[in-house]
Amino acid sequence: MLIAILADIHANREAFDACIAHASKHGAERFVLLGDLVGYGADPSYVVDKVARMREDGAVVVMGNHDAAVSGSLAGMNEYARAALEWTRNKLDVAQKSLLKELPYTHREGDALFVHSEASRPESWIYVTGPAEAERSLRAVDSLVTFCGHVHRPQLYNMAPLKPPSLFVPKGPVAAPLVPSRRWLAVMGAVGQPRDEIPSAAYAIYDDRKRTVAYHRAPYDIERAAQKIKNAGLPQLLAARLFIGR
Repeated sequence: MLIAILADIHANREAFDACIAHASKHGAERFVLLGDLVGYGADPSYVVDKVARMREDGAVVVMGNHDAAVSGSLAGMNEYARAALEWTRNKLDVAQKSLLKELPYTHREGDALFVHSEASRPESWIYVTGPAEAERSLRAVDSLVTFCGHVHRPQLYNMAPLKPPSLFVPKGPVAAPLVPSRRWLAVMGAVGQPRDEIPSAAYAIYDDRKRTVAYHRAPYDIERAAQKIKNAGLPQLLAARLFIGR
């Protein structure tokens, strides 16, 4: 089965819809959402409601730190994230907040583990920024492949027995084979706020039969998404960064 894996949607309706359409065009039969449905963007209600419908159709959804912060603490968030989350809290109704609060930290399915951040302590929201964090995550689980998000930059790590992890930075939608003699950590780019200097929305397609992962980009209407952020009175930086992917 071809499974589209999306992370860090961040209330960006235009990017979310573009990725779903792009993935469906490329044969995706199912969706997995790796958290941070909200925060930063101007369409939290739309995204949460759409995710609720997707769950009814079999999509897997795990919790991200911004999702947790809607009903929890804002500690550790920068000023822009705090401002966006305070705004988001006033835009979501009780049912929408309840959906976010009740999401699981992880989901295991066959040879794959799905989580928002580093897998050894999912609730601590650790960023995978290099081999050290990747190794800790890989050693904490026995799955062939772990899929995570959180850092907004696509990366693919693999680790052979008795060796440190190796890093590959995907540059295009070429299917990478997940060789079973190694462990794999597939870090997704962001749907709603890429930070790898490529503005188009990022996601991946996992073939659980062939055991391959391909990283994709989906162009979307950045102008519209950015203007919505400005119109909402959210920090202007959140709009400006969409154009440069940083």
